[in-house]
Amino acid sequence: MDHDPCAYRTLIERLAEQSAADPSQAALEVRAITKHFGKTVALDGVTLSVRRGSIHALLGENGAGKTTLMRIAFGMISPDAGVIFRNGKAVEFRSPADAIQARIGMVHQQFSLIPAMTVVENVALGGCGIYRPGAIAEQIRQISRATGLALNPYASVADLTGAERQKLEIIRTLAHDAEILILDEPTAVLTDHDTRELFAQLRRFADTGGSVVLITHKLDDALEHANDVSVLHRGRLVFNGPVTGLTRDALMTAMVGSTPTAFRSKGGQPLDADQTRPNVSMTVRLFETDIEIRGGEILGVAALEGAAATFLRSLAGRVITTPAVNPPRNVGFVPENRLDEALIPAMTLVENVALKNAGERRGLIDWSDMESLTEEIIRDFDVRADGPHANAENLSGGNQQRFVLGRELSGSPPMLILENPTQGLDINAAATVHEGIRAARGAGTAVVFYSSDLDELALVADRVIVIGRQSIMTSAPDRDQIGRFLLLGAEDTGRTLG
Repeated sequence: MDHDPCAYRTLIERLAEQSAADPSQAALEVRAITKHFGKTVALDGVTLSVRRGSIHALLGENGAGKTTLMRIAFGMISPDAGVIFRNGKAVEFRSPADAIQARIGMVHQQFSLIPAMTVVENVALGGCGIYRPGAIAEQIRQISRATGLALNPYASVADLTGAERQKLEIIRTLAHDAEILILDEPTAVLTDHDTRELFAQLRRFADTGGSVVLITHKLDDALEHANDVSVLHRGRLVFNGPVTGLTRDALMTAMVGSTPTAFRSKGGQPLDADQTRPNVSMTVRLFETDIEIRGGEILGVAALEGAAATFLRSLAGRVITTPAVNPPRNVGFVPENRLDEALIPAMTLVENVALKNAGERRGLIDWSDMESLTEEIIRDFDVRADGPHANAENLSGGNQQRFVLGRELSGSPPMLILENPTQGLDINAAATVHEGIRAARGAGTAVVFYSSDLDELALVADRVIVIGRQSIMTSAPDRDQIGRFLLLGAEDTGRTLG
């Protein structure tokens, strides 16, 4: 396994060597892995093997231990017990550098790119030797020829779409000699077309000897694209085997152990339904089209990638536009990137609650009230945390998202703006978010709900607008119609369609 990490070899050469290894040996095995965080048992004796030349789906609800297990396999976290095997040999990873040396790469759910740099410069980060942009650009082109992951090496990352940034994360991992790819929710921000393209590229990688571990909540992705599947439930392995013959219902039952958790309520009524919220009625103009926003309604937003950001953030009071948008005060806002824009991970949940509308408050903070409010959010939004003084960074992604939604709904906001609020969430967490949104609508809040998942828009929204390159279209909450309008919006040259 020892090799010179600075020696340049083509991806095809490396994968050919990998595929020639003993096929009876698993490319990667984690055996009897146990991990505790304080009193919480994150993993309890988990064992699974990843076959060479396969796509292995790792499923489970938020907090089941999926990401923790793979972070241990990548050397980010040390297990309390258990052993990692690479090509049949026991290994010990003290850091990600050790895992990279063993040709394992991990693409995290939150991108780790530097937008101000180019594609070549981002690929060079974490490498070694003298920086030679021409050589790195050729390496990127070679990876593109082998996998279909094509990018302009000299493009600025700031100008890349979400799908292109996902490609870059994978290219960077492959450029660092990876033969095993661990992908954490790689399709969370991708369109249907981009998702199909990504899986075609991953299949090419696996068919030439590579191995893929796919952490996902999307059962259809696992059933359609994976060879094997493992399911974790509350830190334990509850299923492990080939995908052949599996059904969506069987996987769902293994993941959640029951039907999705219902949204918790006060006295049998939806949260805050007893409170009267100011009735919002406002009109926003975009592409010479008036968009009406109404209290007590969920306005769904579908858009080409990046086309909705300014519209949503102007409603949330986060950006200033011309003509100016004048949203009501105390608008609730759930951004797409919760770790960068909604939470300070190193702070406690109480402190993160205190951050809401902090610029508008005067005088001393009543920490007793803040603690009571935090406990209420934890209870009503089914946030699994060790109390209000737990650090936000210790929560799983789904629990962070439910916490952010609960915080933004506190204080009865007249309007709630959401950007992909169920991105990367399991069935239970997504159901809780949906019920929270519906409860807000029932209490009179005007909800503006953007999702890249057209099925979700059709399920949740009362009315849908589709934002194209230069036009606005109004659609029924129907997936096929929304999809057709998106295609029209991608081709339009300034028409306004009704």
